[in-house]
Amino acid sequence: QGLISSMPLLSMHSRQISWTPLLVLGYLFYLLLGAMVFQLLEKQAEAHFRDQFQLEKLKFLQNYTCLDRQALEQFVQVLMEAWEKGVNPEGNSTNPSNWDFSNSFFFAGTVVTTIGYGNLSPSTVAGQIFCVFYALFGVPLNLAFLNHLGKGLNAHLLTLERWVQKPGRAQVQLAIFLTTGTLLFLVFPPLVFSYVEGWSYGEGFYFTFITLSTIGFGDYVVGTNPNKHYIPVYRSLTAIWIVFGLAWLALVFNVGADLMERYLQLKWHKSDLSLAEGATTKLEDEPEQPRIHIPS
Repeated sequence: QGLISSMPLLSMHSRQISWTPLLVLGYLFYLLLGAMVFQLLEKQAEAHFRDQFQLEKLKFLQNYTCLDRQALEQFVQVLMEAWEKGVNPEGNSTNPSNWDFSNSFFFAGTVVTTIGYGNLSPSTVAGQIFCVFYALFGVPLNLAFLNHLGKGLNAHLLTLERWVQKPGRAQVQLAIFLTTGTLLFLVFPPLVFSYVEGWSYGEGFYFTFITLSTIGFGDYVVGTNPNKHYIPVYRSLTAIWIVFGLAWLALVFNVGADLMERYLQLKWHKSDLSLAEGATTKLEDEPEQPRIHIPS
């Protein structure tokens, strides 16, 4: 009887599928969805800018007949190489250096935090080799520092939870943590960047999130406008803000990933329980089969 009653459970477990394939499929679907939306939003604008750029080159050749297309293309290539080397084509030779101490400190922060804007990189062989070893030891050091900082934030949250002696204090604690961090790292900084850099608030917010999430496209970078005069410690202070903002946003991402994983596991567990209840009900409804005795 025990063997017969366990057979439906065994068949149920054989039909049970881990939720991991669902997560993989959901992840791939999310990437495909993002690709389609970005293509829909950006491809037409890119074609417009490309046509506009070609039209500007034709107008330039018409205004300066002493130049031919090959000479113009060579000059454009020089501009692109200068930009890749971190030299802003705008302005003149009096532009501030990209490798003074403040900018170098900012660059070191983008290396160890793996942001990597891409607008500035070492051009010498010695600088490239040093950058490799600097990142080799700096990235683990940065992760250890962020982990320690995250533990400090968790300890602060526990202290805050002891202060809040009301029902639902965990929700209050989480709300205070999210609200405070959002104001300090996502709401107020774009105001500063908009004022200093001349960006709109939306552009400042975009730069803030892209930076703290370590995506770092490099389309917006602070302290790179040659027409503006920045205080010497501007980019250094920005690097310090980035480090603490990384710790906060990484903790938020970890909480979100944990909640998402628990939700998926809970939903899949409920489906398994429903299957088990259905199998048990079916077993109880079926009449007991006569046992067959096979003589030895």
